[in-house]
Amino acid sequence: MTTPTNPADRLVDLLDLEQIELNIFRGRSPQESLQRVFGGQVAGQALVAAGRTTEGDRPVHSLHAYFLRPGIPGVPIVYQVERVRDGRSFTTRRVVAVQQGKTIFNLTASFHLPEPGFEHQAPMPDVPEPESLPRLADEMRDHLGELPQAMQRMERRQSFDIRYVDRLRWTREELEGVEPRSAVWMRALGHLGDDPLVHTCAVTYASDMTLLDAVRLPVEPLWGPRGFDMASLDHAMWFHRPFRADEWFLYQQESPIATGGRGLARGQIFDRGGNLLVSVMQEGLFRKVR
Repeated sequence: MTTPTNPADRLVDLLDLEQIELNIFRGRSPQESLQRVFGGQVAGQALVAAGRTTEGDRPVHSLHAYFLRPGIPGVPIVYQVERVRDGRSFTTRRVVAVQQGKTIFNLTASFHLPEPGFEHQAPMPDVPEPESLPRLADEMRDHLGELPQAMQRMERRQSFDIRYVDRLRWTREELEGVEPRSAVWMRALGHLGDDPLVHTCAVTYASDMTLLDAVRLPVEPLWGPRGFDMASLDHAMWFHRPFRADEWFLYQQESPIATGGRGLARGQIFDRGGNLLVSVMQEGLFRKVR
């Protein structure tokens, strides 16, 4: 099968799992020059598998997941879905991701039939509009000139336009006094269609791209040689309102603590109108490069 060249179509194709048996799906894992499969890909595909076994009138409202082993790029991943509960208002699914006979990831997702209720939310931060900010790749070119090959490959496979609200810092001296928080505007690079599950899974994919930035910021520049190897350990998301992943959303991220080789990050995703769409939590492992 030919892989689409359009970034948005590539993302939709990556999230379009093959059903190989009742409650069993197979996802493609691109062959890339990475040590491990990108965690957001596995989380997004697992949520697709869960969603394919539920009624369409019940959107997902939360997921909780653990990254257990690093996935191998280029090797398909099988997603096994357990139909834990089908209630009057809530549906629960458990998904196990298996690669070469080993469990690499598991996820529990809960789906809720929408119902009325009272409302309140945290305010959206006051930040510049995305159009006023440089694209990540352009900001890197301005500093580095021609991008290294690894970054060129990253840009070619990137499915999201990412724009950092604060300027990138390139040296440790520039990090003095920087607090553990970061914010980016993001949107898919093209139209993703009208299936709400695709948009939810696309944001799940994107939620793992920059969240741990907030943990790293006080100790090392986000781009350039890394002093730490890092890996996502677990991931939780709460989906509050419908949204489109191909429209601009602000991802506000902060880290309340880093200790014992682990860092905790939390994020809030807002649309341009200031509506809080998604809340995210993740713990990451940080080890000094030897």
